[in-house]
Amino acid sequence: MKQVDRFIHAGTVITMNASFDLIQDGIVVVDGAEILDLGPAAEMQAKYSAVETADCRDQIVMPGMVNAHTHAAMTLLRGLNDDLRLDVWLGYLMPLEREFVTPEFVSLGTQLACAEMIRSGITTFADMYYHEPAVAKTTAEIGMRALLGQTVLMFPTPDSPSWEAGIKFCRAFLEEWNGHELIQPAVSPHAWYTATPELLQACAKLALEFDVPVHTHISETLLEVENCREQNDTTPVLWNEQNGILETKLLAAHCCHINRQEMRVLKKHGSGIAHNPSSNLKLSSGIAPVPEMLEVGCNVGIGTDGPASNNDLDMFEEVRLAALLAKVVRHNPTDLPARQALELATIGGAKAVHMADKIGSLEPGKLADLISIRLDGVHNWPHFSNNPENVYSRLVYAAKSTDVVNVMIHGRWLLQDRALQTIDEPTAMAKAAEVAAEIDAFVLRRESSPYNKLIILEAVEQEEAYETQIKIPLQAADPIIEKLKGEPFTITKQTRYRQFDTYFMFDDANPDAARLRFREDHYLGEDNQVESSRSRLTLLGVTQLDELQNSVMLSRTRFMAPATRSLRFYREYFTPDQEIEVNKERRRWRVTYQENDFAINLDQVLKPETEGWFLEIKSRTWSHADAIRKADLIGQMLAELGVSDSEAIRKEYVELAQNG
Repeated sequence: MKQVDRFIHAGTVITMNASFDLIQDGIVVVDGAEILDLGPAAEMQAKYSAVETADCRDQIVMPGMVNAHTHAAMTLLRGLNDDLRLDVWLGYLMPLEREFVTPEFVSLGTQLACAEMIRSGITTFADMYYHEPAVAKTTAEIGMRALLGQTVLMFPTPDSPSWEAGIKFCRAFLEEWNGHELIQPAVSPHAWYTATPELLQACAKLALEFDVPVHTHISETLLEVENCREQNDTTPVLWNEQNGILETKLLAAHCCHINRQEMRVLKKHGSGIAHNPSSNLKLSSGIAPVPEMLEVGCNVGIGTDGPASNNDLDMFEEVRLAALLAKVVRHNPTDLPARQALELATIGGAKAVHMADKIGSLEPGKLADLISIRLDGVHNWPHFSNNPENVYSRLVYAAKSTDVVNVMIHGRWLLQDRALQTIDEPTAMAKAAEVAAEIDAFVLRRESSPYNKLIILEAVEQEEAYETQIKIPLQAADPIIEKLKGEPFTITKQTRYRQFDTYFMFDDANPDAARLRFREDHYLGEDNQVESSRSRLTLLGVTQLDELQNSVMLSRTRFMAPATRSLRFYREYFTPDQEIEVNKERRRWRVTYQENDFAINLDQVLKPETEGWFLEIKSRTWSHADAIRKADLIGQMLAELGVSDSEAIRKEYVELAQNG
């Protein structure tokens, strides 16, 4: 009789093998890190003797679940800035990550995540984040199995100043961890919209060189798909295919908005798909068409996504929700029945993360990654025995993560009788509380003013402190245009464009931000068609007005930043007290007058609709004395243009609009 390390004696063994065999009063035979055999208890006891027997006869033993997509270290960001759209949520989180995410941060976050996942019956997870070498070290020490994707983006990240540096960092990660018994390193370009074609191609090349997976986000939101069609004239799946990503062992997270053609493309390449029901619902991203994916034959698993967007790592919750969502999408209660839903969380997830040869089912030769579950709680009572397959229904529709009793990974107990064996949970939680206090202080500073929110979000530059200007209404613009053609003005640049301004107004009590302007400039050609455009943010502090003889000198803080996101994003990010629109058509001349530079604008205000034109002459400077000198020059320019300053307006366009 062969002696083995362990017997796992179960009331029911759920194998999740190709035949979906159920073994009543069964034993799983574990020797070292592998499953040597399994079958009815009497048969196994006749063939083997065990050094140790785990008595799980009042429990179900099944394969450990595979969390096919998460960002584990984001446990430390759980509950921050909920109930936002995905882009706004990322706008809040990414600056915070730049501030806090270090190897120590991700190590602590990973400890918390692993504790939660082990308690949820997860034995393997697919991660995507920063400083993945630290994630790998912590995960391996704990004893979990993971596919760990080192993130690469086209802009600076917490661990790389550029995407080229990110590729080098990822290469070093692959060299260090590829071939580890628990850790499968991977390459993770975050998404097509945070990557250039060169970045995607470099990631694909690197993954193929090391024969490792690529883990990325694809078609998470409808806006993402629309933007890809507009920018690349194709869909995210096909764009990734064009840039080599689908030639790799791809794990595509989300895929909420893909069609059957794209599903067939993913199937052809053997790609895995991670369905993340809770996160997609919470962020209103959409519902992945899982039944159609399965009909096509795609490899689909289930993921929790990160704990900052879910907000937990409970796979029982995800499996149940996946089954329910599938039914409601096509109004068909037979879609994704319980056994098939559990399949996605086990062997289906293993296929999605390209590990089905090792994990996902209980079969001889596979690794001993298994869990036991007690289903005797009041929420799962009574049991009916007329159909043995009712066990799938009890697991999917009634079981909770708290029903998990034991977890084994690679032949090692990580949870025994609900007690964690490799994680000091209280210490990790105490350290997390300290980090949370630091993050709270950071967030409070950021939220204290629009300036802080802007400077954290964008690259901000301060402009000249003084602006000398005058604004005069005109009935006609042509006389001014004619006078600008000759002496004493020298035109250095001439443009014509439409300006669409949205002013975010804030509480007057806030001293450092009277208003934030989102401006879109659409430059017009000779045929009156838009030739180019740009968007900018201008944060204007409280204005101090000095009335000069021929003009008004404005003294204020003024900060400029590129507007890299949509107006809707900034509206939801800054939450202004009031919003005012001003649209105008502007003809601008940059001129030199007596060796000084000025801007001369002829503006026609379209919203609010205003008759006639406005002549505006302005110049900016850092010097108070220079501002006074230029005010005198503006008076001379008005005389040259034949315009009197008696009708000058001491208000800006937004104030005219505000006052009706």
